[in-house]
Amino acid sequence: MDKLPAAPRCRDRSLLAEDTAALGAGPLLSAKELLCAMRGDYAGDHPLARWARRLAELHRTPRLTGSAGICGEKCCAREDLVHAIDVWTERNVPQHRHGVALHTETLGSVIDRIADAQSRATTVLMSSQTAADPRVHAAWHRLAELVDGYNDLIAQVTDGVRRLPAPAGEDW
Repeated sequence: MDKLPAAPRCRDRSLLAEDTAALGAGPLLSAKELLCAMRGDYAGDHPLARWARRLAELHRTPRLTGSAGICGEKCCAREDLVHAIDVWTERNVPQHRHGVALHTETLGSVIDRIADAQSRATTVLMSSQTAADPRVHAAWHRLAELVDGYNDLIAQVTDGVRRLPAPAGEDW
């Protein structure tokens, strides 16, 4: 049996204590700002915009796979960006921790899924003969669902009715 190649080592990921105080919270990006950042059209200098743009760039590049199907450097870069978003969120977005419903995903993973869906929708549109193609509609509908979910999530976190999971530690 062939041995699988080792996965690339990503940067160390320190786990922050769940009760870490927010340090001068900067506002979360709206979905519109997030999508603009992913296209490279965001005029500001928000860290989430920089990371979202880089995630979108990674999703636009062809998938890098090793002989065993491991995605290598691209996946490692995405994991690092997702973790950076999660750590920034924990440090900068005040969250109620007691008696508040926990969301199933971190903000970084949500933004990563939006970047993937945006990339796929654009690719389907550009490769289709017509915008009326059902695949185009399905891809853009999926992106719209994720964007709606993102808007709901940031509103709930901001209003203190939902909290986000803590960033993953190095062992994940």
